[in-house]
Amino acid sequence: MDGMTTAVIMAGGKGTRLSSVTGDEIPKPMVKVAGVPIIERQIQTLKRCGISRFYIVVGHLKEKICDYFGDGSSFGVEISYVVENEPLGSAGALYCLKGKITDDFLLVFGDTVFDVDVDRMMSYHKSKGAALTLLAHPNSHPYDSDLLVVDEARRVTAVLGKNEPRGDYFNLVNAAFFAVSPRVFTDIVSPACADMEKDVVRRRIDKHNDVYAYVTTEYVKDVGTVDRLRSVSNDIVNGTVAARNLRRKQRCIFLDRDGTINVYGDFVKTPDQLRLLPRAAEAISLINRSGYLAVIVTNQPVLARGDVTPSGMAAIQRRLETLLGNEGAYVDATYLCPHHPDKGFVGEVAELKIDCDCRKPKPGLFFKAAKDLSVDLANSYCVGDSWKDVAAGKAAGCHTVRVTCGEKLAAGRDEAEIVCSDLYEAIQYILSR
Repeated sequence: MDGMTTAVIMAGGKGTRLSSVTGDEIPKPMVKVAGVPIIERQIQTLKRCGISRFYIVVGHLKEKICDYFGDGSSFGVEISYVVENEPLGSAGALYCLKGKITDDFLLVFGDTVFDVDVDRMMSYHKSKGAALTLLAHPNSHPYDSDLLVVDEARRVTAVLGKNEPRGDYFNLVNAAFFAVSPRVFTDIVSPACADMEKDVVRRRIDKHNDVYAYVTTEYVKDVGTVDRLRSVSNDIVNGTVAARNLRRKQRCIFLDRDGTINVYGDFVKTPDQLRLLPRAAEAISLINRSGYLAVIVTNQPVLARGDVTPSGMAAIQRRLETLLGNEGAYVDATYLCPHHPDKGFVGEVAELKIDCDCRKPKPGLFFKAAKDLSVDLANSYCVGDSWKDVAAGKAAGCHTVRVTCGEKLAAGRDEAEIVCSDLYEAIQYILSR
């Protein structure tokens, strides 16, 4: 475990939104999800990751937690308690752990269900020299979520509150699952009420610039409402939670972008030129609710031609994620090829004018995504509107689907396994198999 054996679970809140379930007789972390108390499920999951020592922060109805778990020995772990005699928010109790924890540790909230490859996350955290690493992912309601702003190194540079003006955005949400360095304790000077995001994360960004995002497709969801409790329980029962751990191979639907998700008449060079195709967001939302990842693989020769700068391409991607997010859909990752082998364009970028391995019909983008996201290519699909998408998908070992809302297959080119009218029909076909 790379030296990390400790986890802190914040379990002191009242959970008023689950009062119809708790009856104010049990604390929220003791609510059963798929038959097991949330906090017990957390301990079991983290124990499998090599975590053996736990600090549980308790407050409201604390005896229900302390009596159930005791010192942890009956669960095969060691448990100590930090008692809040008055509410200290989501971070104030960390003051009481100064000097008790001297190595990097995990911090999780007591109302979340997760299954994460902690080794992978911790290796990333240490490689960045981070004081705080936030597990981050897209979600289906970014328009009313706080969003992270990150730079190219995935250093978090800002947190955009859900009520703050934001314009177009990357769909990247803090999942409340943290890798923490003891350096963070220096920012907590008294056992006063404090909020993890506002008083620790944002302050650390502003003062030290050593907060990073660990972007993953793994499962982390809170069960703070009755509807979410029901949804997460179903995900546990049907195996979705465990299947998303990156120690296991993932199934993926690779999506071409221009002509498959958005209208393609000419190269998209500015955000205002990007318009979603009918039913495209609905189709991607179907993927999000399935066991597949939704990953874009796209050729973008406008970068090599000098028609669009990297920052301009990021703005186009933000527009795409915003339009999808407004309709409750998201992509798990985007991989693009910036290269083009043909030279002679005015303003072209010489270093991008190469014959690469990632420009479709070559499969390099698929192989990179498979490595990053632990994708099982043989049980994945590629959907696109061009023969190049079909050929790249086949070269990667994927099943292939062509949509007819764009370029038709040229004579003699490899044909897809099936042809569909649009992305929605293609996804319905895939999910029905």
